[in-house]
Amino acid sequence: MPQQQAIPQSVYGYAVRRPYKSEDTYFALNPNVTGMAAEDGRIVLNPYSGLKYEQQLGVAKNEAIRLFMRENQIDPQFKVTPKQMKAFQGSAYGTDEPALRQTLVARILTNDPSAEDVTEEQRKAAQSVMQRLNAKMSKK
Repeated sequence: MPQQQAIPQSVYGYAVRRPYKSEDTYFALNPNVTGMAAEDGRIVLNPYSGLKYEQQLGVAKNEAIRLFMRENQIDPQFKVTPKQMKAFQGSAYGTDEPALRQTLVARILTNDPSAEDVTEEQRKAAQSVMQRLNAKMSKK
């Protein structure tokens, strides 16, 4: 059986770490949660998600973009569509519109189809965030 490629230790300048014990327990119970932008400013991927390397890398990029927006206090201003609101209803994003807008930006930038119903206004906001992230990366 071929060995899967290892996820980089850093994505867009944000470290990827293994889940802490409490996170591991949570992930085991929630394999549909593929990763998170942890409170310590690092990326944590769910080892129980069953994602392939390319998918895990996409999740890591998504979480790095979210960390960048959190770190830089970026609150994208655009309207969330009714379809998007419905898709995230019942999730942590369902009651936190700034976090929903941030996750939509990250999902747009990583071509995640769960962003659904993406508007031109949202695409422009996402491009603006990516320009800022690229500027940060070029300074390193």
